Order: sequence, then structure tokens, then C-alpha cells
Amino acid sequence: MKAKAFCLILSLFMVACGLEKGSFRMEGAFKGFGQGELYVYTPDGDSRKLDTISVKNGKFVYQRPLDTTATFILVFPNYSEIPVIGASGKTVKIEGEVSHLKEIEVKGSEDNELMTKFRLKTSQMTPPEVVSEAAAFIKEHPASIVSTYLLNKHFILAQQQDYRLAFELAGIMQKAAPENKPLARLQRQLEGLQHLKDGNTLPKFTTIDFKGKPFSNADLYAKANVITLWASWSYESTNIQRQLKAMEREYGSDKLRILSFCLDASLKDCRNYMERDSITWCNVCDGRLWETPALAKLGLTRVPDNIITDSKGKIIAHSLPVNELRKKIEELINK
Repeated sequence: MKAKAFCLILSLFMVACGLEKGSFRMEGAFKGFGQGELYVYTPDGDSRKLDTISVKNGKFVYQRPLDTTATFILVFPNYSEIPVIGASGKTVKIEGEVSHLKEIEVKGSEDNELMTKFRLKTSQMTPPEVVSEAAAFIKEHPASIVSTYLLNKHFILAQQQDYRLAFELAGIMQKAAPENKPLARLQRQLEGLQHLKDGNTLPKFTTIDFKGKPFSNADLYAKANVITLWASWSYESTNIQRQLKAMEREYGSDKLRILSFCLDASLKDCRNYMERDSITWCNVCDGRLWETPALAKLGLTRVPDNIITDSKGKIIAHSLPVNELRKKIEELINK
């Protein structure tokens, strides 16, 4: 009985002094914000979609289940982003002025302090200087989840990729943290990105759409072919789907063929969106998120993302915004 009473008292003490294991919390206080909304998502392959955070009098509290360590991206109304490292049983505090978002500080763990220090140090640097600083940070802290975030942001999602350096850094990180699952995914994406160059031939792949129908690169035989990556929570990506639907109606599937990958964890969400917008072309939604095998092979790394090929499978362009995507498709079809 005494032992049970002691355990109960100890448990209550631990809860009173901190957050319970299995949960993560962000507490924010921003000067000059007032009331509004923020958004939060994770790029680590988490099954949850974009969450909305209400801010009142410049303050907010966001809590969610979390059994591991993950990176969260806090998105402000002006689309500025602040990375936050979450961990089971941890509470982090985010403070600063909204007029100086680059100077906002995130406290509550060593990883967040490292991330904040990096952001503050590079806030006034040029893009090449930031990339150089990111490489130096990764080499100094190869096992840190901050390094995983920096590798993704500055060496995979960057417009100009240095694949040699990216593979070198990923190798250093893999030796330091062999169980890092998000890093393993980034390494697979890097392998796909090597092939995703304008003028290259689209890699061979096979996949299964959400109706169980097989689809492969051999099915992309029209004058213009588009592969897209989208999610129901991304307005930009769903807008691209709507534009493609209009173009498919205009040109027909003999001139324009489309394959889409949906990054929703829920097949129901994917199906509901497609039925609501009358999208009939092949869509892959297997609930595996970034682990969907064909994504890494094709080098699709962001939401939204896209690849355009001609009838022979030659990559004409990739990762285009919606206006440029439409223009490139029209050029191919009218060629």
C-alpha cells in the first residue's frame, strides 16, 4: 500500500511539474499580434494534417499527442515560418515581436535553442552564406534533428541543389544517427532528385491508384503528361488540381494525361475532395504519406510539386507554379 501511495504521489508530482509523456505543448506570446490564427504542420511524415491555432491577446497554447521527437513548422499570416522541435513530455515557449519574426526565440529544449541560435545567426546572411552555415552546422551536430530540418530546407527543397554536398552531409548524419527515420526518407528523396532534371528520361515506376488500378510510366504517352503531388489541406496544390481539370476538359486525355499523388493520410479525405471537384484521372492515395514508394523514385519532395514530360518520357520541366505549369503544358500540346 505504501509503495502504491508513493507511486501515486510521484506521478502527481511529475504531472504538476511538467507535461505528461506522450504529449507535446507549444506556448506562444507575441507582441503586436492581437488576435488571429496561426497554422502548424510537420514535414517529418506525420499522419496529422495542417492544424489551426487561435491567438488571443497575442497568446496561444497548442497541445497534441506526440510519442517521439518531431519538427513542427509554425506558419504566420504573412506565410513566414518558424521551425519548432517537439518532443514527448516537453513544453516549448515561443516569444518575440511579430514585426521582427526572424528574431523570435523558441525555448524549452536544447534542440530548440540550437535552432534559434542558427536562425538568429543567419537572419542577415545572403542565401549562399546561409547554405554554407547550414553545412557547417550539420557537420558539427550530425545527430541533431535540427540538422535533418536544415538538410531538407537548404539542400533538398532548395532551387539550386548541390547533390554531392547533400549526399556527403546525409552520410555524415546517417553514421551519427542510424535510426533517424526522417533522414532515411530524405536520403531516398535525394536519390530521386538526381534523376529529376530537365532533359532526363522519367524513371520507370509502377504504382496503384486508390481504386486498385495499376499505373506506370508507360501510361504517360500523351503529347503532354503531368505528375502532381497534392494534399487537401494545401490550397496551392488543390488549385493546381482544379486548373488541370479545366485543361483536361479542354484538350482531352489523348493530348493531356495526368497522374496525381495525394499526401493525405486519410483515403476518405482524398476521395471526398475528388468527388466534390469531379476529378476522374488516376490518383494515388495509400495513406503512407512520404513513404509511398514511387514518390522517392520520382524525386517529388514538396506540396505542391509536379513533373511535365513529353510523349517519349522526356522531362520537360518540374516544380512549376500553376501559371508556368499551364503555359508549359500548352506549349507542348500546341507544338
